[in-house]
Amino acid sequence: MNHFVFYDTVIIGAGASGLFCAARIAENGGQVCVLDNGKKIGRKILMSGGGFCNFTNLDVTPQHYLSHNPHFVKSALARFNQWDFIALVAQYGIAYHEKEQGQLFCDRSAEDIVAMLAAECEKYAVNIHLRQQIERVERADDNSQGRFILYANGQAIRCRNLVIATGGLSMPGLGATPFGYQIAQQFGLNVFAPRAGLVPFTWRETDKFYTALSGISLPVEITAACGKSFANSLLFTHRGLSGPAALQISNYWQSGESLHIDLLPSEDIAQYILNLRRTSPKLQLKTALSRLLPNKLVELWLAQGILQDEVIAQMSKVRLENLTNSVHHWHFQPNGTEGYRTAEVTLGGVDTDEISSKTMESKRVKGLYFIGEVLDVSGWLGGYNFQWAWSSAYACAQGICAQE
Repeated sequence: MNHFVFYDTVIIGAGASGLFCAARIAENGGQVCVLDNGKKIGRKILMSGGGFCNFTNLDVTPQHYLSHNPHFVKSALARFNQWDFIALVAQYGIAYHEKEQGQLFCDRSAEDIVAMLAAECEKYAVNIHLRQQIERVERADDNSQGRFILYANGQAIRCRNLVIATGGLSMPGLGATPFGYQIAQQFGLNVFAPRAGLVPFTWRETDKFYTALSGISLPVEITAACGKSFANSLLFTHRGLSGPAALQISNYWQSGESLHIDLLPSEDIAQYILNLRRTSPKLQLKTALSRLLPNKLVELWLAQGILQDEVIAQMSKVRLENLTNSVHHWHFQPNGTEGYRTAEVTLGGVDTDEISSKTMESKRVKGLYFIGEVLDVSGWLGGYNFQWAWSSAYACAQGICAQE
């Protein structure tokens, strides 16, 4: 007598992609079980966006994603887009607002998104089992009773379809593990080495005097060695540089490279000084700069000898060039990043060349699917990674339901 539980589909991971995929499969009549190692569902959702969950963006294109195969995201994003998810949010009466650059956040709490996903799963009778320690996953010898066998908490579970929605390595405090990558490698799939993305930078010893500016934010344009640029706010911290500009560019930064930072992208500092020479020649440089830049930053430059305070009319050409370089051409070389502890996403992951862009199914292993962050797909800051979770989950669900 066989002692096992059978489900059409088992999804490992009760996060954004896993829950959404489960609901969509069950909506079409599939028998679905979701397994997760945590005590509650949607842990990363609850922490996201400062607790308000930036659940999508009004402007979503394939150009907002990084992958070794940049075309991979096109199919899924086209078949379930931001407007489709916004419609579901509206259906549940969840109030939301646009913060900036198309970013949509919940008015009340990220709990509204988790509650919506939970309600969708409950509506269609999805089985969710938490605190599950999966010991191993095997291919079944007898496909008539499912293609895969999972051993979790001492129980054997058989399934026809296995969906890996375990996420990446970011925020290990929320239960992140390399399990999804290990499963991919176990079944012969290539995995690109993961690394922290959308993550703050840390200071080198020689730059630690900037810790005096902790808490100060200003609009900048920041450029990586590859030429990619972002115009957004930069935040000085005790540990290094953060804020949207730093997080965005971190996806394009490679260890050992410098970043080019324009601290005043809206103004030509040399022209500004030359204009003041005509209108206010006796003005002190410190006073002039404090009209455009944070006063603490100007004072720090003076204290460190990076600039010298003087009457504008007396500034030499060399000192004007030095000022221009300090303001518009800061070559900042990070010591590194804060790593997975504070990273919002994981770069790298399961090679998308191994996966069907239409169904998210492995090209090598029938019935094995990968969705969400575990794949080599990483979005920009601003709701793009959640939209990838919804879109890839929907594509996977459609693929599974079409086969069934």
